[in-house]
Amino acid sequence: MTRDLFIKEMLSTAVDMTPVGRIADELSPEEFTEVAEQLFADVLKISKADVSGIKGYGEFNEENRLEKETLQQFLESEFSPEQEGYWKNWTQMFDTTMLSKGFFDKYYAKMMQYAPFCEGKRFLVNNNTFFCNMIVKEDGGVGFPDWSRAGVCDFLLDFAIMDLNKPYLLIPEKLYAYLKKNGMEVENFRERFLCMAYYKGIATLMWHASIDDEESCISIMKSISELEERILAIK
Repeated sequence: MTRDLFIKEMLSTAVDMTPVGRIADELSPEEFTEVAEQLFADVLKISKADVSGIKGYGEFNEENRLEKETLQQFLESEFSPEQEGYWKNWTQMFDTTMLSKGFFDKYYAKMMQYAPFCEGKRFLVNNNTFFCNMIVKEDGGVGFPDWSRAGVCDFLLDFAIMDLNKPYLLIPEKLYAYLKKNGMEVENFRERFLCMAYYKGIATLMWHASIDDEESCISIMKSISELEERILAIK
């Protein structure tokens, strides 16, 4: 079964996988503010998918299965020094790229510190919610054409990716206000958001370091290092 068909069978028809419209990356901060609540609502629709018949965590493999039983196992595997393919011997980047071992170790430890708050939180995630991968339609709704990185994890991962992409839009702050306004309580929101954000943050940092993208590395490290103060200040 193809990935799109597999995902389509889980999603409600309210989630648009073939949207036509404007790339969300083109939105100005003012335009984003106008569509933010609808965007949040549409991302949350993804998490409503029924994953009870699917075991595990992480990204779906080529057989649309999940390879790790627990979230902790998935997070550990993502940064294991024993990998093949592109990430074989990736720890050598500590000596050859901008990837700092001290910075990585600090935020890996923080990710694992908060991981227990996400354990058991199993939702379908798009896992690729960078603004260039989302389409704003004429009716204001948002669609998601790219499901290549989809999997099962805490649904806050999709919002953490958005914040990593454009931290100046204050995604978690606005999301928390939106949830509160609509009577949707998310248990341990701060800890869970930080775990997902540190996971995706250091993973994305590794990628940009591997291609010697110095500008992106500096931006990502700044975003990661400032995040905890932002999140803990949310009221």
